[in-house]
Amino acid sequence: MTINELYSKRAAQWKFMQNFLDTHRDANGCLSAEDDASYQKAEADLNKLTNEIQREERAAAIEAEMNKATSAALVGAPAKGTENKTGRASNEYKADFENHLRGRVLVHNVLSEGTNADGGYLVPTEFERRLISDLAEENVIRKLATVINTQNERKIPLAATHSVATWTAENAAYTESNPTFAQKTLDAFKLTDLARASIELIQDAAFDIEAYLIDEFSRAFAAAEEEAFCVGNGTGKPTGLFIASANGGAPVGATTATTSAIKADDLIDLVYSLKSPYRKNAKFLMNDATVAQVRKLVDENKAYMWQPSMQAGQPDRLLGYELYTSPYVPTFASEALIVAFGDFKSYWIGDRMGRTVQRLNELYATNGQVGYIATERLDAKLILSEGIKLLKVASST
Repeated sequence: MTINELYSKRAAQWKFMQNFLDTHRDANGCLSAEDDASYQKAEADLNKLTNEIQREERAAAIEAEMNKATSAALVGAPAKGTENKTGRASNEYKADFENHLRGRVLVHNVLSEGTNADGGYLVPTEFERRLISDLAEENVIRKLATVINTQNERKIPLAATHSVATWTAENAAYTESNPTFAQKTLDAFKLTDLARASIELIQDAAFDIEAYLIDEFSRAFAAAEEEAFCVGNGTGKPTGLFIASANGGAPVGATTATTSAIKADDLIDLVYSLKSPYRKNAKFLMNDATVAQVRKLVDENKAYMWQPSMQAGQPDRLLGYELYTSPYVPTFASEALIVAFGDFKSYWIGDRMGRTVQRLNELYATNGQVGYIATERLDAKLILSEGIKLLKVASST
């Protein structure tokens, strides 16, 4: 079944579920126990289709990456000479880095320019570019946020208060306005992962050791990063969005009317708690479990607020805004912060340049394996707090 057929089938399933709710709710707007069981089965089928769509999209992305040309086509007369790449972008550095990964003799002896205090070597430019690309694919917040590269601690100036204009009579004294300024600092916290491979695989020239490590490290780093970007407390890791605003998280824009479920009005209140300039590029972020509740909501015109994507590569929508999910966003519970809405460019991720890989020859030698430690350093913070607002569950007390 093609991905377009999956999209069509999911759209038909969602239409069936809408009609089911419209025709089976009683006078109080509720389903009977039997109807509720039927609806849950239909919802499970919808989730299966959604998972298949996401799987097909990931497979298509991998296929596209694998089919990329490894060199540019010749479209004219050969140019005189070749581009002289230097540093970590040079062919010599790339060749020696692969020799390092496979435990071979370093032919060009150029890795010294990429040594790291932890004993590893800075990865080649192309390796790092592919790793970052895979990180963005696996990590929804990295894909939406502002990502910058830093060499040192980065201080970001902010306007804490703005100037205020006043009506002034003719010949009257001007009223002084004193805007104040503050700053936020992006530091660098260390994130590491250790992967292993058998010596036989590493010695096999057909085994793409770089692709294997990129896949392993990107998956591990993306999961750890996204968790921190959601609920990190800023101690030894980045500061997440879904923590108390006093600790650096996003401010609360709206609170649910009840402690039992999300209502349509709660989401509408959240949308309009955000200043209109930020709503132009705003998006929703929540847990899949919360989406399961939101799918059943209708607005005052009885139109469903959640709409499934009809096109491959495009996200679902809620109230007309793109909807993204993360397993690390808190789920529904008393006083939990469960939905973020806003312009995620207000959240900044600072990558400290230079990811490293260190080969461990002896640690797993008795198992016939070689270990590889990857290290990256980064920090992340909500820079413009007014750019993202949260929905908070009402207190049960």
